Amino acid sequence: MNNKLTIVIPCYNEEKVLPETIKELGDILNALIDTKEVSANSKLLFVDDGSSDMTWNLIEKYQYEHDYVTGLKFTRNYGHQNALLAGMETAVSSSDMIITIDADLQDDVNAITQMIDKYYEGNDVVYGVRNSRKTDTFFKRRTALAFYSVMQKLGVNLVPDSADYRLLSKRATQGLLDFKERNLFLRGMVPLVGYKSAKVYYARKERFAGESKYPLKKMLKFAADGITSFSTVPIKMIMNLGFFLVFVGIILFIYTLVMKFTHHTSVGWASLMISIWVLGGVQLISLGVIGEYIGKIFNEVKHRPRYRIEEETYSDEKDNQI
Repeated sequence: MNNKLTIVIPCYNEEKVLPETIKELGDILNALIDTKEVSANSKLLFVDDGSSDMTWNLIEKYQYEHDYVTGLKFTRNYGHQNALLAGMETAVSSSDMIITIDADLQDDVNAITQMIDKYYEGNDVVYGVRNSRKTDTFFKRRTALAFYSVMQKLGVNLVPDSADYRLLSKRATQGLLDFKERNLFLRGMVPLVGYKSAKVYYARKERFAGESKYPLKKMLKFAADGITSFSTVPIKMIMNLGFFLVFVGIILFIYTLVMKFTHHTSVGWASLMISIWVLGGVQLISLGVIGEYIGKIFNEVKHRPRYRIEEETYSDEKDNQI
């Protein structure tokens, strides 16, 4: 039976949580092996995304203690999405199913068993979905809801309250890897692959140890990348805003002529300054939005490697450039 499972875990400065992560995921993996739900050569693949602490040293240490622990080390920090992609690209040739999960243990590892059950029911994609946001702050909860609402209105097909905790079959992973863009937003890309999918609901926990790797600045950048990578609606909105301002300008022009011919004109310094500032601000914002799209095109056409691998212990074949 072809049922090798690889669990891909991106890591960035996770030395405080890594021992517990390996223990909990190892217990789940061994339990699945004992019940023959997955093969005995199933693995944990930790992707070290250029950590500056002892993360890679710990991965190397646990590799000697457990056969199922393997690692992949980047030459520098390439980002969470690239770390996920690197793990999938490394494991897909020898795996029948791949699960991605963050190292911080906020996602319930026990949901992995339910994902495997859904896989055997014929689903190629199984999303891990939060059943509540009680562990989030009020601000983060409201901004997350606003983000999903905006993405839906922009026509981007996302699974609400699901992050990068999911199972993909071999063919679903291969389909995902066919997307060659450098500006990665996997939450939006996975639904585009198609295939039969299911959801597994779980309660998200507090981070076991360490600090969040997604402060507000990174969250905003991630949201902006998601919007500009999957929708051209912001550019269309700029065009519509331009038409609206032209319409307002025509109305003001007519109003000015009426005031002139009825001799009600007066010096309008305040209104003139307000108009200059408002229009100047609109123009700068518009240029910024267009510049964001141009910047993404600039990154795409250069075709630089998404990441570069320094060490890899998952397979015998080493490929240092993808």
